[in-house]
Amino acid sequence: MNFDAETSQPTWKLWGEEREEGAVYTIYLKKVRYQNPTKTLLLESDDERSHLEWETIRVKFIKAGTIEKLVNSLASDDGELESTFVNIFLATYRTFASPHHVLSLLIESIMQFQPYIACLLFSLQGYEYLVNNKEALSESMIDPHKKTVVSALHVWLDSYPEDFRDPPLHTCLRCLHSFTFTYLPKTELHIKATYRLERFLKECKQLDTTTFISDDYDLVIANSPHSPYNFPNIAERHFAEQLTRMDRDVLRSMVAHQCLGAVWSKNKRAGSAPTVLATIDQFNAVSLRVISTVILAINSDRPHVIETWIDIAQELRVLKNFSSLKAIISGLQSNSVFRLKKTWHSVPRDKVELFQELARIFSEDNNQWAQRKLLIREGTAKFADTFGHNDRHLQKIIQKQQSTMSKLNIGTIPYLGTFLTDLTMIDAATPDLLPDGLINFDKKRKEFEVLAQIKLLQGAANSYNIIEDSVFDQWFHSILVLDDREAFRISCQIEPSDHIPSSCANSIIGTGKKQNYEHKKNDSISSNCSSKSLYGLSDDGLHSPNNSLDKQDSLLDLSSSSSSYSLQSFDMSLNGSNNTNILVKNSANNSTFNTSSDFYIIRITVDADNVETDGVVLYKSIMLSNNERTPQVIRNAMLKFCIDDDPENYTLSQVLPDKEMILPMTANVYYAVNTEYDLNFLLRKKTWKNNTIPKK
Repeated sequence: MNFDAETSQPTWKLWGEEREEGAVYTIYLKKVRYQNPTKTLLLESDDERSHLEWETIRVKFIKAGTIEKLVNSLASDDGELESTFVNIFLATYRTFASPHHVLSLLIESIMQFQPYIACLLFSLQGYEYLVNNKEALSESMIDPHKKTVVSALHVWLDSYPEDFRDPPLHTCLRCLHSFTFTYLPKTELHIKATYRLERFLKECKQLDTTTFISDDYDLVIANSPHSPYNFPNIAERHFAEQLTRMDRDVLRSMVAHQCLGAVWSKNKRAGSAPTVLATIDQFNAVSLRVISTVILAINSDRPHVIETWIDIAQELRVLKNFSSLKAIISGLQSNSVFRLKKTWHSVPRDKVELFQELARIFSEDNNQWAQRKLLIREGTAKFADTFGHNDRHLQKIIQKQQSTMSKLNIGTIPYLGTFLTDLTMIDAATPDLLPDGLINFDKKRKEFEVLAQIKLLQGAANSYNIIEDSVFDQWFHSILVLDDREAFRISCQIEPSDHIPSSCANSIIGTGKKQNYEHKKNDSISSNCSSKSLYGLSDDGLHSPNNSLDKQDSLLDLSSSSSSYSLQSFDMSLNGSNNTNILVKNSANNSTFNTSSDFYIIRITVDADNVETDGVVLYKSIMLSNNERTPQVIRNAMLKFCIDDDPENYTLSQVLPDKEMILPMTANVYYAVNTEYDLNFLLRKKTWKNNTIPKK
């Protein structure tokens, strides 16, 4: 909130809501302070007291509305372009409208005619009609409001050209081109539309004439004995740089708005997010190769293979590539690899400690604060410069980096799973429509905040200047990849176990769900939630429930904890897939959020005498996974409400229509809740006399 420099009072104050047909507005009162006039002006007017020092003005923001009202809000009442609103609208409108629909409304707004007139541009008969009425329609262009809408079309065409790419006809772009050709000829907008159309048509012709070469040729070269690469005898820095180049390319080409939960995670629109799935595929390619190279190595080389991957992860941290860094950590924490306790005991102690420090970056504690803090500090920084108080190995590595990295431009590549989780949580916890059927635009503002962070980091990724090594690419993609069952089967042959978790046994003998190795979600919005993953989903015990590395006493003590480490992969607890090879694509097709069998989104409020709510019940949403008991859910809720206390001092109850259902401290909350009613919960402090809930 902004504050007045002189009075230290807020310059913005919430006034209330204002309704009109088809829209709801949030009204703020804004204090505007004016500068005192100069002495010269005062002498001329000789009226110092008449100068207005400040005034309060009403500012309104649309909270919800019909699609027509939202389009009309692109311009303010005085005809100025609402730049912030335009950016939010263009980044999020695909969740409630199509480009064709929005374009027709914009043209209608410019023409000031009935809705069917704008739609005529999409037919030959309509186009002829509009040409015959060109003079009458051209007069409507004088209105400043219409000029503002034209400016919005400029922004749309410049910022989101993919919305107009619809081969082979490119219907929307042809419509815009026809309109500008007839009514805005020789203007900048017409020139842009012409250029885009010619470019798209040229690209279509090039695709039609392109001859595709089989990938078999690349595999033959990569598997040749003359290949210069032989893992683990490889330069870790070069390996990390090439992974970073791959990640940079997929991140740079990713369309940010495809990350919206309503776009990419719903099975009816799974094909609408190919660039997000490309990022997921790249993450999984790294993680699966980590697992395969460790499992398939000969016994004497296996500790060295793990050590090499840790060294590559170290280089990725210096390069600020958090995506491949997370993928390597996920692979090494997969149950197939982590259960090899004899192998891990042969890894040098300092490498294991370094591995622990790197894994702590992705801790779930306090809503993944460690990872978010890194992105805040290093997102646009030139070098990595952040480490924890206990990260003595990383501290030494980071302090040495500036001299060795001086010739390489460093950007930042984020672990996208955190943002996808945030967007999915927003989508699940916030309704698309208000009870009266209006589009909830406040939800779009929340989503845009996350999308803006993604686009900022996409820009930061452009700072990398790494030369492509095509031979490395061929070799990397030729590495044999095991599916999860085969990897676990071989792992058990390498080091037989006296006890195999029942869930693992079910998977092996085929009685349980098939497991996916993709990005497993160990990074949920709520602390310590382990639903499925974001880049691949897991339903059984090949990946352990949810204990992240930093919460264990020591990675060196592996005798009893090997089954408690999960594949912390990129995926974000959206769904389960039945394909063990191409995991994410199928899992995205099967994904729903609220109907997932592995977690719920619940709402919690606090009943406390010292909390001032002004009669308003404040609910906060958290993710409830299927393995969380009451104390953990209470702890997650306390983090949300910034309560610093012992969870044992609180009770948790589900609010039902006629009563409260108190959950025992030993209960698995996921299975204890009554799903026939809203998942609303109450956190209440116990009384000290009888350790019970106070009566109301």
